[in-house]
Amino acid sequence: MEALKEVIGANAVALFDGAAMHTPVAVTEQAMAIVAQLDIDGVVGLGGGSSIGLSKAIAFRTGLPQIVVPTTYSGSEMTAILGETQDGLKITKSDPRIRPETVIYDVELTTTLPVDISVTSGMNAIAHAVEALYAHDTNPVIAALAEEGVRSLAAALPKLAKSPDNISAREQALYGSWLCGICLGSTAMAIHHKLCHTLGGTFDLPHAPTHTALLPHALAYNAGHAPQAIERLKRALNHDNPAVALFDLAQSLGAEMSLKNLGMPEEGIDRATDLAFKNVYPNPRRLEPEGVRQVISDAWNGKRPA
Repeated sequence: MEALKEVIGANAVALFDGAAMHTPVAVTEQAMAIVAQLDIDGVVGLGGGSSIGLSKAIAFRTGLPQIVVPTTYSGSEMTAILGETQDGLKITKSDPRIRPETVIYDVELTTTLPVDISVTSGMNAIAHAVEALYAHDTNPVIAALAEEGVRSLAAALPKLAKSPDNISAREQALYGSWLCGICLGSTAMAIHHKLCHTLGGTFDLPHAPTHTALLPHALAYNAGHAPQAIERLKRALNHDNPAVALFDLAQSLGAEMSLKNLGMPEEGIDRATDLAFKNVYPNPRRLEPEGVRQVISDAWNGKRPA
């Protein structure tokens, strides 16, 4: 952050390094106090989803222009979506003011990203593309981008896990995350994202690892109701069962596949199921309490999809 401040020079009025996971409103209010006090006229966000989320939260409240420099594969930089937490709940907003005006990708800034975070961040990006494939408002262009995004990340993650400073693999992963971010910003998300927002906001679970653990089970739930999406994922993953392929990929790269081990209490399964039916997202398969509960339960146990 200090190096960035030096690059910006005299235009750098203040530095705020308190960004937190799930963009807590309380943290945003701290940053907003600095914005008001110093009459700041623009925001530069450097880092992963938490830093970019804070930048977007400030822009949403002020209309200030943003320059964001992502250092992970979250894809948040490509969307007009903001998820904020307050009082144990995560609320999603969508507004043109939220989308950053300028995004700068520098692959060298991702080479020091630890392997475990690289893997789960990449799986998080894949989740955006998966849900874009079966979104109610998807289209052929987005479907093509989503398939390519999944293919690129699924190929890159094993390479960078083996050799974290592999620039070619990092480039491939960043390219894939950009594609998946476009998909996230262009379509409505479904049950997977609804559950991840619920789990993250309510139980303060780590964002990308939660996406990683839940994705195979949400996909398995929808698989029989999204045949075109499944065909594209079969090609992208070179596997007849995409849900199993994603589980095995993440697990083979050391990702934690159990929500229990990520810190979710067992009694939270029922609570999360109830919360999932408030402000329900469109989904290719009808949402039924027992089915949704099974998705959460299987992810809690870290069970490999059938």
